[in-house]
Amino acid sequence: MRVMVIIKATKNSEAGVMPEERLLTEMGQYNEELVQAGVMLAGEGLHPSAAGKRVRFAGGQKTVVDGPFAETKELIAGFWLWQVKSMEEAVEWVRRCPDPMPGEESEIEIRRVFSMEDFGEAMTPELRAQEERLIAEIERQKNGG
Repeated sequence: MRVMVIIKATKNSEAGVMPEERLLTEMGQYNEELVQAGVMLAGEGLHPSAAGKRVRFAGGQKTVVDGPFAETKELIAGFWLWQVKSMEEAVEWVRRCPDPMPGEESEIEIRRVFSMEDFGEAMTPELRAQEERLIAEIERQKNGG
C-alpha cells in the first residue's frame, strides 16, 4: 500500500527558517535507509505558505487566495510518498525519523493513498485503462522519453 507521510508546518517553517546542517545530514541518512529498504517513492520539503496560493471552489466559481495562510497547524511543510506493507510499518518508519522541527513541537501525519480498487464499480474498465495510460506516460516522461 502507498501512504503519504505529511510533515506538518510549524511557526519556524512558516517563517522560512531553514534546517541546520545537522538535521539535513540526519534526514539524508534517514532517506538513504528508506530508499535502500524500497520504501521511499518520493519526498520533498515545501516553501512557506506565504509563497503559496489556494484556489477555492464554491458555487461554480473559482477564487484564488494568496498566502500566507493563518492556521499553521493545518499546513504542510513537506511530505514523503512511501510504499509499505501496512500502516503499522509506516508508523514504525516514522518512529525512526529524526525530529523534523528541532526546538518546536511538531507532528507527522500518515495517510493511505487510494488505489484503483478502492473505487469499486465506479472505476470502469475504461477509467482503469485511462489511469494506466496516464501512469505509463508519467513514467515515460520521468525517464526522459
